[in-house]
Amino acid sequence: MTTELMGFLRPDGRWGFRDHTLVVPVHSALCDIAVDVADSAPGDVVALRHEWDSPRGHADQARVLAALLGFATHPNVGATLILGIGDEVELFGRALADAEKPHRIVRLDRTSTFDGLETAAKDALAELLVEKVPAVRQPAPLSALCLGLECGSSDAFSGITANPALGVASDRLVESGGTSILAEITELLGAEHLLAKRAVTDEVAQQIIEVVARFEKDVARIGVDLLGSQPAPGNIAGGLTTIEEKSMGAARKGGTGPISGVVEYAERPPGPGLYIMDTPGQDIEQMVAMVAGGAQIVAFTTGLGTPTGSPIAPCLKISSNSEVAQRLPELIDIDAGTILTGTPIEELGQCILEELIEVASGRLTKAESRGNHEFALSFIRPTGR
Repeated sequence: MTTELMGFLRPDGRWGFRDHTLVVPVHSALCDIAVDVADSAPGDVVALRHEWDSPRGHADQARVLAALLGFATHPNVGATLILGIGDEVELFGRALADAEKPHRIVRLDRTSTFDGLETAAKDALAELLVEKVPAVRQPAPLSALCLGLECGSSDAFSGITANPALGVASDRLVESGGTSILAEITELLGAEHLLAKRAVTDEVAQQIIEVVARFEKDVARIGVDLLGSQPAPGNIAGGLTTIEEKSMGAARKGGTGPISGVVEYAERPPGPGLYIMDTPGQDIEQMVAMVAGGAQIVAFTTGLGTPTGSPIAPCLKISSNSEVAQRLPELIDIDAGTILTGTPIEELGQCILEELIEVASGRLTKAESRGNHEFALSFIRPTGR
């Protein structure tokens, strides 16, 4: 098996495996314009759409900006156009300059009207596309890959087929000097003590315990009954019965190797290894966080089938059973249900890793081919409060 990827070396030293041009509206009022601007241009131009309306002093401001900045400067993005209202865009300008990312910034307060903003944005994008040097793939080491580990619509087979097989792929990636991100604190409840035993230091072990405890405390503070929402109705229909059962299966995506640290929502891991990221359990919100944190590809296991993708990162879908792979062939890339009929977990895990290498080198996933570009920001507090 080759462990050489074909990617794009960016000026900041990171490797990209796609070469999107991205339009980022910093305020929700500009999202329609961002989409219109992206649609007006030739080539691979994508726009983000979100509900962030920049309320002054909002508790989630840092969290949201981290996600938007992570996408704007992402190595899978070759050039970025920022649309803003006023001075809030300066933060993006500095970050893009630091990353040496080709970019333009268009501000409403300097165009006076929304029509003026759209016209200026289209002109800026045209300039940017001329300025952007066509990226050429070149050999990259496996250690250049940062992989997001995700599961959604899990069933009773997820924890014995797809998730442990993905864990094998993750372990082998990390052993080769790469990085994996295990998210969904909601789905680690009850398994944190087992994960803490794998921590590289006592300090990291304590961080794992604390990030789960923090989530439980926040849930209790706002009066949410986890027993009423976890496992989710789809999980129950798939055969899962308790939070702990779901967590034990979900944690297996992270393999069996050492855990190097804990990072916050959308925070970039500081080095190679396996990291736990503090995200909610909602599929799109956690995928956004991992991609913003630097994941160039997401591997997504599913028991019932979930048509979720990312605007800028390939999403590789792995079914936990063969029935859903046969029923939804346009969604599923790899059928891990073959483990139930004799395929060794290690063999399927190696197959996943080889597929990730092919995807990193340019092969489109089913989600990419279908144009699944979902994006959602995570709010701890409702906007407007």
